[in-house]
Amino acid sequence: MDDAAIIALYWSRDEAAIMETDKKYGPYCRAIAQNILTVREDAEECVSDSYHHAWHAMPPQRPDRLSPFLGRIVRNLSISRWRRERAQKRYTGLESLLSGLEECLPAPQDVERAVEGRELTRRVEGWLEGLPRDDRVVFLRRYWYGQEVQALARAWGVSPNQMAKRLQRLRKSLKRDLEQEGFSV
Repeated sequence: MDDAAIIALYWSRDEAAIMETDKKYGPYCRAIAQNILTVREDAEECVSDSYHHAWHAMPPQRPDRLSPFLGRIVRNLSISRWRRERAQKRYTGLESLLSGLEECLPAPQDVERAVEGRELTRRVEGWLEGLPRDDRVVFLRRYWYGQEVQALARAWGVSPNQMAKRLQRLRKSLKRDLEQEGFSV
């Protein structure tokens, strides 16, 4: 079933929307949650919660494509869960993922910085668009989808060390770009 048909099910409040969503996007959503949380049961719970959130978001929202819409929901829910559990030191996946970006992204420290967050988002999107396709895919798979360096290395047929160096070069490039645009990193 295509996205438009699934969205129409949500808008008509047909519970088949959840089933069709899981059929088409279940593995995608589970992969995002699993990469962040690392605990299968917690990932499954976040995916289930994401369907609930989608149910309540449509209507009024009518996304053009479900994959980014659902991906954002499940990612945000997974990160929220990770933060709640972080005090208990249960998860290490997201911590290592986020620590890789700390060196090249500014941390919002006040209200003015929070407002600048929108501009930062636009700048990062522009930087991503300027990358060669493979670099953009590698960067997003690591820092958006949370894929492990080893999995990325296997997918690209390189050693984990080579992939780590590639990611480091990309982070340095992002940092340089942001600094040139006036962001203090």
